[in-house]
Amino acid sequence: MEPGLIEDILINVTPFETRVALVSHGEVQELHLERTIQRGQVGSIRLGKVVRVLPGMQSAFVDIGLERAAFIHIADVRENRHERSIGVTQTPIEKLMFEGQTLMVQVIKDPLGTKGARLSTQISLAGRLLVYLPHDPHIGVSQRIESEEDRQRLKSLVQSLMPENVSGGFIVRTQAEDAPEEEIAADIEYLLRQWRNIQAAAKVSPAPSLLYQDLTLSQRVLRDMVNPKTHRILVDSRTETLSLKQWASVYNPAVVEKIQHYSGERPLFDTANVEEEIKKALSRRVDLKSGGYLIIDQTEALTTIDVNTGGFVGGRNFDDTIFRTNLEAAQAIARQLRLRNLGGIIIVDFIDMVDEEHKNAVLEALRRSVAEDRTRTTISNFSQLGLVEMTRKRTRDALVNQLCEPCPTCQSRGRVLTARSVCYEILREILREARQFNPKEFRVLASRQVVDMFLEEESQHLAMLGDFIGKPISIEVSPDCTQEQYDLVLV
Repeated sequence: MEPGLIEDILINVTPFETRVALVSHGEVQELHLERTIQRGQVGSIRLGKVVRVLPGMQSAFVDIGLERAAFIHIADVRENRHERSIGVTQTPIEKLMFEGQTLMVQVIKDPLGTKGARLSTQISLAGRLLVYLPHDPHIGVSQRIESEEDRQRLKSLVQSLMPENVSGGFIVRTQAEDAPEEEIAADIEYLLRQWRNIQAAAKVSPAPSLLYQDLTLSQRVLRDMVNPKTHRILVDSRTETLSLKQWASVYNPAVVEKIQHYSGERPLFDTANVEEEIKKALSRRVDLKSGGYLIIDQTEALTTIDVNTGGFVGGRNFDDTIFRTNLEAAQAIARQLRLRNLGGIIIVDFIDMVDEEHKNAVLEALRRSVAEDRTRTTISNFSQLGLVEMTRKRTRDALVNQLCEPCPTCQSRGRVLTARSVCYEILREILREARQFNPKEFRVLASRQVVDMFLEEESQHLAMLGDFIGKPISIEVSPDCTQEQYDLVLV
């Protein structure tokens, strides 16, 4: 195997959090994290009891053992989905469910605020290469597999590998496109074994009870991320190492040899500078090795990436400098999309190039780098304004949203008022209050920066206002105030 193709997967395990880093080409390419307290219910299969049917809303409440009753709508009832697919008028929910009925359901949306979980009776089980649909006798293929020849080949292969006495169907995932027949057969056996275990548990479990919990992050990594390029999987917890080996021996035996316990003195993530990469992934600026840099701004509607030459002067002429910077930026952008897990619409503003060959080379470098990403990404040509538009499928929350929250000081503007601006705001507030009230004194509690500004550069304006309103104004430092915050006390 070529050294450049080797990938290592690092799994850092603590009681409160599991973090995974994919390291390739000597750099961190992807980051995944799962916090124990935030682990959701989506994907779990439960035995529930119907507690209330609402004919007017064509929905029902189901007790599945959580704090609040869960909710199921007629659109998510298996029988209704089948009737719609064959063009038959749907059966009302009151004829499909009754209070006290025991029901096998799958959570499709986590509880949120005062709302309970959202449920479906259309069960699905995800494997590494396939998704099993126990109640749907249909074989579908991922849209990312575009070749009609490959689609038909995979459909026929899955049909031929299905045991004769098994009902249901499968969806072929993108990872199966180049997978050998024995791996697809192993995935079918893995999913059918899981379904048999769930059915057996349902026969002996009372309602409500948990029948199947979706895989942990570590297990999903073994199922989805491991491929022939994977050199080793390092885990810094001995207990988790043994657990993963045991799980892999049943569901993915080829992976067992790659799982190793890391017992070095340095923290596992420090060995590949992962902690430093996490800090960089939360920053707007990404420095390139040549001296150029990227500025990445995420908004609710889209993400913009601006490419700048910075201090790079390594080319033979200015056009060559721009071309080389854009080529390096194309590779860096592809990596940042994976590292930060940016999804949706992405607009890239490369440095303007005149030469069409240079433009085509940069686009080709971007497409080649993005091809290593498991998440579907489409790239357009340069627009008339010189911008490249991209879309990347949203698979999970962006890293910044997982680790950060809106700034309480600037209300997520990314800017704070200067100390001088806050001083003038306070002066206006004092004048406004002086017209309505007649206190003995106005006392200002503000940050150290604002108080220093009042004592130095703005002392004259403060004194002038005191003379104008005929009241003393005192100022004090409040350690609880950020630069934009202040309190005005009427004494």
